[in-house]
Amino acid sequence: MMKEIRDKKQVIRGGVLLPLCLVLLMLFSCARMGNPDGGWFDETPPKVIGATPADNSVNVSSRKISIFFDEYVKLENAQEKVVVCPPQLEMPEIKTAGKQIKIELKDSLIPNTTYTIDFSDAITDNNEGNPMGNYTYSFSTGDAIDTLEVSGSVLEAENLEPIKGILVGLYSNQADSAFQTESMLRVSRTDSRGRFVIRGIAPGDYRIYALMDADGDFKFKQKSEKIAFNHDIVTPWSRPDVRQDTIWLDSLRIKDIERVDYTHYMPDDIVLRAFNEVQTDRYLVKSERKEANRFTLFYSYGGEMPEVRGLDFDDRNAFIIEKSERLDTLTYWLRDSTLINRDTLTIALSYMATDTLGVLQPRTDTLSLISRDTYEKRMKREQKKYDEWKKKQDKAEKRGDPFETVMPAEALKPKYNVTSELAPDKNPFVVFDVPLQQADSNAVHLYSKIDTLWYRSPFVLQKRTGSERIYDILGEWRPDIEYSLEIDSAAFIDIYGHAANAFKQGFKVKSNDDYSTVIVNISGLENKNLVVQLLNKNDSPVKEANANNGTAEFFYVNPGTYYMRLFVDENNNGVWDTGCYAEDRQAEEVYYYNEELECKAKWDIPLSWSPTAIPLTQQKPSVIVKQKPDKEKKIRNRNEKRARDKGIEYIPNDKL
Repeated sequence: MMKEIRDKKQVIRGGVLLPLCLVLLMLFSCARMGNPDGGWFDETPPKVIGATPADNSVNVSSRKISIFFDEYVKLENAQEKVVVCPPQLEMPEIKTAGKQIKIELKDSLIPNTTYTIDFSDAITDNNEGNPMGNYTYSFSTGDAIDTLEVSGSVLEAENLEPIKGILVGLYSNQADSAFQTESMLRVSRTDSRGRFVIRGIAPGDYRIYALMDADGDFKFKQKSEKIAFNHDIVTPWSRPDVRQDTIWLDSLRIKDIERVDYTHYMPDDIVLRAFNEVQTDRYLVKSERKEANRFTLFYSYGGEMPEVRGLDFDDRNAFIIEKSERLDTLTYWLRDSTLINRDTLTIALSYMATDTLGVLQPRTDTLSLISRDTYEKRMKREQKKYDEWKKKQDKAEKRGDPFETVMPAEALKPKYNVTSELAPDKNPFVVFDVPLQQADSNAVHLYSKIDTLWYRSPFVLQKRTGSERIYDILGEWRPDIEYSLEIDSAAFIDIYGHAANAFKQGFKVKSNDDYSTVIVNISGLENKNLVVQLLNKNDSPVKEANANNGTAEFFYVNPGTYYMRLFVDENNNGVWDTGCYAEDRQAEEVYYYNEELECKAKWDIPLSWSPTAIPLTQQKPSVIVKQKPDKEKKIRNRNEKRARDKGIEYIPNDKL
């Protein structure tokens, strides 16, 4: 008995002393300077503990649904993420209320139909925002519920990026016209990994499409909508299967690996390549005259050159026209200073434009082109320049220094792209602010240094194709040789008579030993035109080569880390082309080499690549994937960082 009492007293003392020690410890900690360590972020998503009507109920007649969770929840972007099937004409009301979500369907229920409410990752807990990924609630208005599922991924056709938030739907009507005339039958939406799961499917044969629905009608009606399609027939089915679940004893030791029976729904590996069609509807987007000496016309799509007639000026030989590659942007440089000095010019613009039926028709618009940089503003700037010059001249006169009696004309100021070191496969070039009336190649000189002597070196001064204001200097660049580019004054004169000053720049062509060479042997795509690209970490091409007889060669590759992709150039035009639904044309195929390339100086890197050997969803290296998984990854990253800061190992919740 006495022992029992003593034990109880010890427990009581411990119960008193422990809080006291904690208080003292907290006070001591508060006295120390520094940042307090953060605790772990909760990674556990909310769990469903019930629903009314119950999930997978049959013979449901109520349009009001409540779903209950084990913690407080919130909905993120419900209008964008939550998808109800069959598609609803009137937007359902979906809201949170503490630990539950309430849904009220506004449309009348269809008899003998399975309904699914796909929340994707819209449901998160209230504290850390842990998403409850790919949750779908189902019920049936009949006496049976459809339970089949299909799943897969949607990728950008151009670069294999996972597409988040695009609709993926099934049609039992297998006609091509169904995608444009009927709403999708069963629908899901992709998550942040580009994955989708369509649930509640009845047995049968379907076609599958993806749609970035702009107007909420669940059908493809606008060319601006991103789409994906194929002609494969999707037949849902299922089979009993077994998966292995790891049970962890602690963060380091595995307790057991359990075999878990489950229903495996197929197909689960559908891949859709999505694209935007070329916007072929042609209309004038806008006209602008930012500077007095030019105006620009912007079209939605290129085509024939328009006719420009001056209504209050003589338009004969009045312009130099600078054209974009697709003729959708046209800049008209005014030659005559009297036209430049007019703040408003009125033109009649005749061009072919798309009418409401999608047919090109002649159209004429009258445009008033008003300069933002008015004559008055320009005169004030000129007066200011003159006053500053006059002050300098007056000071020079007082000092007895020589001075000019006439203010010199403003010089043309080219931008010379000539670096001190040049790659053997690059060319120097010159950019001008205004089109030229003269580019005198006889006033441009190139010299190369052999041993200790300088010799004239051959070159060509050439206007770049598609540009009025860029000139390339093409030479026979030899590795490890020094060059000197020397340009006389007045070699370049613009259309307003401004001449460039003299210019001189020395540079050296780098040695072959400074570079790497990559040679790629490609198999599995024989007899196809292939364009192969070396990419930087931003997924942007830095070098491009055609694969001749299945081999692509990259010379003069700077040391560094690269990635690689190719596209099948079906029309052999050298550029990637998108698809067109009306023409039943897919976007040109794109493949990624699934490893990074480490290039070093003096290295020759031979590679063998079979682009079709790995599924498209596994090809693009994760380092250059821009569409990252959402919050679950963010929380893990934060916890991993805190674990590193504390010097301990981090094990995610799903591994414990």
